[in-house]
Amino acid sequence: MRALIAAVAVTWTATLTAQTKPPAPPAPAPPARGSAPADARDAVTPAQLAAAIDKLGTVEFSDRMAAARTTRRADPSIAVPALLKAVESHPDSFVRFRALVLLSGFNDPRTRDVMRASLTQQNDRLRSVAYSYFEHNPDPTVVPKLLAALVTESSEFVRPALTRALAAYGTDPKVKEAMAGQVMKGQAYFRSALIEALGDYKATYAVGPITEVAKTDGPLQIDAAIALGKIGDKASLPVLAGLQRTAPRESQPAVAAAICLLGVNCESHQAYLAQTLKFAIGTIGFQELLRASAAALASLAESGHEAAAVELIQQGAPTSDPARAAIVLSLGTVALRNTAVMLKVLQAPGMLEPGADMLREAFDMLEEDFEEERFFVTVRRAYWQAPAGSPARAVCEALIRKLEF
Repeated sequence: MRALIAAVAVTWTATLTAQTKPPAPPAPAPPARGSAPADARDAVTPAQLAAAIDKLGTVEFSDRMAAARTTRRADPSIAVPALLKAVESHPDSFVRFRALVLLSGFNDPRTRDVMRASLTQQNDRLRSVAYSYFEHNPDPTVVPKLLAALVTESSEFVRPALTRALAAYGTDPKVKEAMAGQVMKGQAYFRSALIEALGDYKATYAVGPITEVAKTDGPLQIDAAIALGKIGDKASLPVLAGLQRTAPRESQPAVAAAICLLGVNCESHQAYLAQTLKFAIGTIGFQELLRASAAALASLAESGHEAAAVELIQQGAPTSDPARAAIVLSLGTVALRNTAVMLKVLQAPGMLEPGADMLREAFDMLEEDFEEERFFVTVRRAYWQAPAGSPARAVCEALIRKLEF
């Protein structure tokens, strides 16, 4: 093992030298509107709440955001019944969806039953929210429904949420069998989401098929390499070391991140990723490598490596599109998957303003309504838990104002 680790280090140094030679030589965001700095309940009347819920489906984004903000600040005694009613019977299907998302943030015991009923709704968006809810709110009694849906769920918008939900129940023998069997089947888009979920939930039972995917060049190779790193089985190191020598350039950042996640020469691998990202930002024609490097840094940050998130902010803040979009989206994913790390990183000197700007852009682009709502709930809770005047509270207040939730 020691010899293998040494070989990995030597190989990576050579790769770094070859791929990151110094290269040849953002649009302003709208100002944030004022908003309350926490989840203190405003004096929202039932009539105001009803009007706000009706606007959750309006075409104008700013109007939808304002309506959601009003709904979040209404007292639960009137907000929850109104949202329950909207989910059940509002004529606008998008309002029903947004009402279900907002309902999830109130932590009302009636929510679980509504989510369970939504698992079989014809409305794709409602099913997606329900799957995501049961990913984060364990309930073994829904597993049979989730397994049955794995056979029939074909919506490109919904199936990734279903596979993430099932991955969260990885101790169930039937789930293990079904999920491992899906790694080598189906459309690449669905398999990508599946492999990512298996990595996030450290599915050791799926290492075999994921390893086979990692050995094959192509977009799924990147997902598989990072998943092997997240799962954390050092038996995967020989495969990853081999990929350092044979995988195409666009796969190398994922391999670097995976080896780092296994605890091997992490400092040098992070340095490689930082330099590769810098090279791709500054050199026209390397957008794929840029996306791969940003995604690899994001995978490290999601796993608790704060320096990787700092790198995304420091390198991403001065950029403009198209480079900026890839980095912003990667940072947004970190915020959704590991909010605690993001809040800590934003407390470091010079991180809050550019980081908050990037997160606002990310949330405008991402279509992760349920996950964003979880982020908002976590930030509001962290605001109240932090001492008055502390850096942690200042970060939360700035995010509430900047992201307007």
